[in-house]
Amino acid sequence: MKKGIVFILLAGAMLLGTVRLSFGQWFVDLENGAVLSGYNDVAIPGDTGTRFSLSEELKTDAAYFFRFRAGYQWKSRHTISVLFAPLTLKAAGSLDRPLFFYEELFPAGTPLTGRYKFNSYRLTYRYDFVRKGRWQVGVGLTAKIRDAAIKIEGGGLSSTKTNVGFVPLINLRVFWQFHDRWGLLLEGDGAVAKQGRAEDFLLALQWKVRDNLSLKFGYRILEGGADVEEVYSFSLLHYLSAGLTFTF
Repeated sequence: MKKGIVFILLAGAMLLGTVRLSFGQWFVDLENGAVLSGYNDVAIPGDTGTRFSLSEELKTDAAYFFRFRAGYQWKSRHTISVLFAPLTLKAAGSLDRPLFFYEELFPAGTPLTGRYKFNSYRLTYRYDFVRKGRWQVGVGLTAKIRDAAIKIEGGGLSSTKTNVGFVPLINLRVFWQFHDRWGLLLEGDGAVAKQGRAEDFLLALQWKVRDNLSLKFGYRILEGGADVEEVYSFSLLHYLSAGLTFTF
């Protein structure tokens, strides 16, 4: 996992380093708020594990989240960025049936605690093919390192399943400036494959405070998962988001 993260960071640094600074500008983007769990269905192993819900059969509390993105834009149309998006949710409760999770069998009625981790590290390149009037539309590619883990504890037993992997995604950004200082932003990454899917999109109202500072308020959806022999896991997360973008 550490090698994958280092690769993302080094690749981003090298790409950014090749850009002539006189052509564009750097930016940092900060986002934070509350994340709430919709469905979160799990079975590990995917074919023999007990399928259960971390959000319905167990109770998952709302949690604080933050995201950090840094990047560079040049010639108005090209953007390279790196993203760090950690996420941890905690759950508690019990099942009315035995739970076979990964390498342990938890008896029915055992008080359980769960920990759901889904950290994301991404390197993105995007090209804005529309920059006309009040509209901006761009499409690109994202290289994502997924650092995930699900841990279940209870009755003196503990079992943890980790999963680290590379996921290629399509990046999309649409911005409509309906007023001199106000705009509507749709931005995110997504992909669909035979084994599963992933969508991570933000819809936000953006306010330009001054030339180099914008604030945004909106809703983010993170949905997806995989259905393979090793793991069955699909989740839907709702984010209430507030953030800022600073350019320099």
